[in-house]
Amino acid sequence: MAGRGRAPWWMVGLLLAGLVGCGSAGSDTAATEVQRLLDRRAQAVLDRSASAYVATQVPAGERTAARTEFERLRALPLASWSYRVTGFHRSGDRATAEADLRYRIDGYDKAPLVAARTLALSRADGRWYVASDRPAEDASEQLWEQGAVQVVRGEHSLVLGVGQTAKALRGYADRADRAVPAVREAWGEDWPERVVVLVPKSLEEMAELLGAPASGYRGIAAVTTGEVSEANGGSSGA
Repeated sequence: MAGRGRAPWWMVGLLLAGLVGCGSAGSDTAATEVQRLLDRRAQAVLDRSASAYVATQVPAGERTAARTEFERLRALPLASWSYRVTGFHRSGDRATAEADLRYRIDGYDKAPLVAARTLALSRADGRWYVASDRPAEDASEQLWEQGAVQVVRGEHSLVLGVGQTAKALRGYADRADRAVPAVREAWGEDWPERVVVLVPKSLEEMAELLGAPASGYRGIAAVTTGEVSEANGGSSGA
């Protein structure tokens, strides 16, 4: 697999677990404002500031959901988190932005993982706010979108789980730790020797993380994916 030794290894366990669409100067200005909004939102995640994060959300009932989302994100040991707007379309005080979310897990990711997102936006009192933030069409779901994330650390592993007991997650960490020496014997030392294990609640949710039908994973206990560094500094599954 290309990129060994440079990018992280991710395991998903079961049971278990240029801007487009804008041609006018007004649209260009709005797109710039939205990028700044997302920069503030990203900084709030890194600063672990719930108030700053919620302030980027539309000032209505959606802020309750934003607080819940922030609490889930706060559990993640993040080294970086940023958005890059790749597409923008405005209609009055509403807009839709396509963006690349880039993030790294501290101590495990050398290159950022990239997730395509679609954000609905609303303008009020002269400012843009996020109304919703969801996976882009054909993009996979992220673990924190499935529920509260629990974190267990092993000697060579970091286990992130949803809907699991601490005991179950510790079991995954122990198994991953035992597997690392065996992989070292087969592959040598030209890899990070550290793994992130994602443990969703169900087969269906595992499929959502992988962006594939659940039927393709029945009877499979785990799926291992490597991340290959791309020229733009991000990572994609291999």
